[in-house]
Amino acid sequence: MASKNEPKSLKSRLVDASKLAWAKAILWCLLYVFFILWVGSLGWLILLPLIFDVFITRFIPWAWWKDIKNKTLLTIMGWVDAIVFALVAVYFINTYLFQNYQIPTSSLEKSLLVGDFLFVSKASYGPRVPNTPLSFPLVQHTLPVLNCKSFIENPQWDYKRLQGLDTIERNDIVVFNFPCGDTVPTRAENPGYYQSAYDAGKEYLNTQATDIPKTTENYFKYGRQIVRTNPQVFGNIVYRPVDRRENYVKRCVAIAGDWIKIVDNKLFVNNNPQEHVPGLQLNYFVQTDGTQLTNEILEKLHISKEDRVMYDASQVAELAKFLGLKPNLPIYHFPLTEESLSMLKQITGVLSVKVEPSVPFSGEVFPLGGGKKWTRDNYGPLYIPKRGVVIKLNDYNLPIYERIIAVYEHNKLEVKNGLIYINGKQTDSYRFKMNYYWMMGDNRHNSADSRYWGFVPEDHIVGRPVVVWLSLDKDKGWFDGKIRWNRFMKSAER
Repeated sequence: MASKNEPKSLKSRLVDASKLAWAKAILWCLLYVFFILWVGSLGWLILLPLIFDVFITRFIPWAWWKDIKNKTLLTIMGWVDAIVFALVAVYFINTYLFQNYQIPTSSLEKSLLVGDFLFVSKASYGPRVPNTPLSFPLVQHTLPVLNCKSFIENPQWDYKRLQGLDTIERNDIVVFNFPCGDTVPTRAENPGYYQSAYDAGKEYLNTQATDIPKTTENYFKYGRQIVRTNPQVFGNIVYRPVDRRENYVKRCVAIAGDWIKIVDNKLFVNNNPQEHVPGLQLNYFVQTDGTQLTNEILEKLHISKEDRVMYDASQVAELAKFLGLKPNLPIYHFPLTEESLSMLKQITGVLSVKVEPSVPFSGEVFPLGGGKKWTRDNYGPLYIPKRGVVIKLNDYNLPIYERIIAVYEHNKLEVKNGLIYINGKQTDSYRFKMNYYWMMGDNRHNSADSRYWGFVPEDHIVGRPVVVWLSLDKDKGWFDGKIRWNRFMKSAER
């Protein structure tokens, strides 16, 4: 007869396991196998015996802490066990299935509103295997309070996307990592490192170093020095891997292989007008005969307090002259949808409504310093790169695609004596390795989007917002309509 302390044999362990334990073991083992097949890393099947051991054989004393006699220590270990399990579960759910996202800016209004909380489906377009697998769950890049990185940079895995339920289509709303968020000045994350360097260098060369040639290369050269040597203004410069860059949400207006152009604020894709978007809005200047547009009127027009600007008679002279309006009457400035614009024109006292011109109300657009006469409202035509397509490179399109070639697809790009070299070889063509997308906000005049920073590579795609699970109006109090109940569980896909 075996002694009480003698280890059980494999056979006895298999026999002693309850039906419930067997059911749990089979379920978890099947789930794990399906997950490994989905991920495509069959080597991880080596861990399958460990899952089986947790429920059936129990050669490893997984629950050793339950034998602790000290009640206080037993309680603490119980909490530790629960927290570890929760963190692991949240990590996998957040990485492969769903992620929470809050709309921080008005760039997609009125389709999605500031204060909307979204469930983002990562399974829709296929979840990415994380570039930085060692990271703290539910934190994008910086741990709060501690103000340090929430991830360990090594190891870093190459880009791989699992099979998704769907593919990105035109006019889908998409969450993605900010493409220009690789190098980040911590005190000036918006407009970002590259825009900040370009603007700083341009201002310096135009106002102080007037003897230096005014070229794009010099703007960036001197601008980078300014940004990196002024931490009190721009903060520290940090690098972030793709999956740790800031999350953005925009509408995908064009997919790989499309041609786009914008003519007088109207977007054309492959020479066809963009599909109607009910929430799309533009900025307008509105002049009245002195009649005040009250808060009640502006609320009916769905204009948030943050978006309302009024110039009184003492401020409007120069603006009125530029816009061709009367110099002694008030002017309002705010965004309007087509529906709100129609309502506004019916209001008594409204004399004139003019769309905001791009000059001087918007900055330079992508590609910065590329020599194009494009603006926010008149842009392109521009080709959206598709995997496998070969393009001819020249002086005109190299500024458009150079970041794709050098940064997103990791090639060494040089221009010497007017000749293009990629990875040390002279060439006049390039074959794209990834698909790219063009993202724009529905709040067209208040959106920092692809018109300013260019293409979104496929490896930056996070997922699709599927539902608004909570919406808070920043202009209202808790007892005055702060919770937008009409948006509860509202679809966020269009």
